[in-house]
Formats: sequence, structure tokens, C-alpha cells
Amino acid sequence: MAAPRLSAVIAGGGIGGLATALAFARHGIESHVCERRPAVPEEGAGIQIGPNGTRILRALGVADLLQNSAAVPDALSVRDGATARELTRLPLGAWIEERHGAPYWTAHRKDLHAALRVRVEAEPLITLTRGVEIVSFQSEGDGIRALGAEGDILRASILVAADGLWSRLRPQIAFKGRSAPSPTPVGKSAFRTVVAADRLPSSLTPNAVHIWLAPGVHAVHYPVNAGRDIALVVIADDPSKCADWDAPAAAKAVQKKVRGLAAPLQSLVADAHHWRHWSLHGMAPLEHWTAGRAALLGDAAHPMLPFFAQGAVMALEDAITLATQLAGTGAGVEEALRAYGLARPPRVQHVAAASQRNGRIYHMHGATALARNAVMKFVPPARMMAGFDWLYGWKP
Repeated sequence: MAAPRLSAVIAGGGIGGLATALAFARHGIESHVCERRPAVPEEGAGIQIGPNGTRILRALGVADLLQNSAAVPDALSVRDGATARELTRLPLGAWIEERHGAPYWTAHRKDLHAALRVRVEAEPLITLTRGVEIVSFQSEGDGIRALGAEGDILRASILVAADGLWSRLRPQIAFKGRSAPSPTPVGKSAFRTVVAADRLPSSLTPNAVHIWLAPGVHAVHYPVNAGRDIALVVIADDPSKCADWDAPAAAKAVQKKVRGLAAPLQSLVADAHHWRHWSLHGMAPLEHWTAGRAALLGDAAHPMLPFFAQGAVMALEDAITLATQLAGTGAGVEEALRAYGLARPPRVQHVAAASQRNGRIYHMHGATALARNAVMKFVPPARMMAGFDWLYGWKP
């Protein structure tokens, strides 16, 4: 007799949840994606997708939908925030694609989400329902019963919790229903916006990622919408503790964060009038990612600080790893989930540690900042980028 087809309930219709549904469909696994928000939001700003992410988007059939709206920056320009002096210019573009067999893209987050959604809505093995929030689950024989906040009941072989930083399912999976710690603010906030590309100061390279370093603050900007716009992020010391990742922010407050920095950066910030605010949160690594037939994925499993541009890409890696484990095992569903829960944490913790280290490096001051600048000046750019082969060379 043929084994029954696997099925999944996926809590969360963000990047991680949609990618997981597509990865499952490639292996014949049906899924029902439940997104708590009733409408598709236009939130977020830019997103950087390294070769380890674009490689997965190709495998999921999404890359062709995104390539016309994504940009392919030629370089990463690192600058001293106070003087605008370029500390190093690291190769991207053709160099990184030749090295890793996949491009480095910058895009608007909503364009990535839209491309995933188009593929999901065209896939007969996937059902997408909005306005349903999965808040708990129960084991049921050789399956699982997912329970919605409004009384919805969905049955499947497994449950994937891709419900983000403030996951309702994390306590039941990672802490077996015990009291679970919440993510904690780290004392920094990200302020995000998008401006027209013609507002970029003429002294700056248009088709590049720029990072400006200063004590207690740094800024990142890069092309999106096929180069027609610039995504701009300012990350600074900030005591506010806002749980909303897309709250409005006053333009004057952001301008104050970059006061005293170089004129080109101040000019770009001054030209932006619609800012969104996100208090950064951290969380200690989880001991358990799975419980029986339920598994955590993406920010629900490993919220990551945005100093390495890898948060969404780690969710893509989670998705394809989980699907591969489920499709390739003969040992059983729970064993496959446990294998996923063992395979991913070392990789994710390595990336999270690198992100935290970048955050410290970006915000250095005094003698340590001078030492940082000297290293960037004297290490050949290609050699510095080769040090990230462990990150960008990852394959499913």
C-alpha cells in the first residue's frame, strides 16, 4: 500500500511560511498556510539577498518573478560616517555570482513577498487563508490538530510555526507549554524608508550597497525596484521598546540620529519624509526547535539582529532544509523533524553571532574604530569577501 501523502499546516504567511509551502510542494507535500492578517501589508523597506538566498529562490521557482524588480549591486562601499571617507569597497555583482554560482540581490521586501505569493497561489498543493491565526495545537494519532484563535480547527501531518518574532506557538514547542521568556529589546532601533534614486548625492555610487559607520549609529542604503529607488535604514542606540516592527517614526527624530555625520548621508536622510520604526529585539538560542509533529521556523525559532542582512535568508534555508528532511527520510515524520531541529541551530547560531559581531564593529568609537578602519584599508577586498564563503556558499 502507498504511504499516505504528508500534509502540513503552516502558521504564518510571511517570507518563511510561503517559502516553506513552496519547498513542501516540490516534494508532493500538501500545505495550508494560515496568515493572521486579513490583508497583504505593504510593510517593510529593503532586503538584501545573498547567494545563499537567491540560490534557494531559483530552486523554488521564484527568482524569475523577482529578477526584474531586484537590483544587482556591483559593490559594497564601507564609509566612515563622520568624514564620508571610503574605508573599503568589497566586490559584489559579477564577482560574487561567479564565485558562488548565484547573484547578490537587493530588493523591496514587498516585491519578494509578492513573488512568493504568486507562486503559492498558482500551486494546487497549497491553500492560503488570511485572517486565521493558529495559537495552539494538539497531537492526534499520526497527525496534529491546529487550533485557531477564533475556533478554527485544521488537521494535518505536521504543524510549522513560522509566526515570527512574537510567536504564539513558540512556548508550546520550545518550552513544552512552560512559562517562556519573551524577546527582549537590545537598546537599538531601526528606522526604514525608501526614497527616489535621483535623491542620491552625486558623490555616491548609485549601483552599490553603502554602509556608514559611526559611534552608536550606522546607516545602510542600496538600490531597489530595479534601481529606481533607494532603500535606506538607520540603526541607532535608542531606548524605546516598541513591539510593532512597522510603527511610524518622525523624520526629525531620524535626522537627529545622524546629526554630526557626513553631509551626503545627512542630505539623503533629510530627503526622506516617511519613516517606519522597529525596536530591535534579541532572544537566547532555543534548546528545542521541535515537539512531536510541530516545528519552529524563521524568526519564531531564531530572531536575528539585522547587522548581517541574513534574517530572511535564514528562513529560506530553514524552509528548504525542513522540506528535504521530510522528503528524504524513511524513519518517520517525527524523526525527520528532529533531524531538522538538530541540523539548523549550529548554522543559525554561527550567523547570529556574526551579526552581533558586525553590530559591535559598526558602532565602534575611539581607538577601536581606528583599528577597524586600518584593517579595512589594508586587507585586500577580495580576500575580505572570501572570508564569507562559509555564509554565501551554503547549499541545500
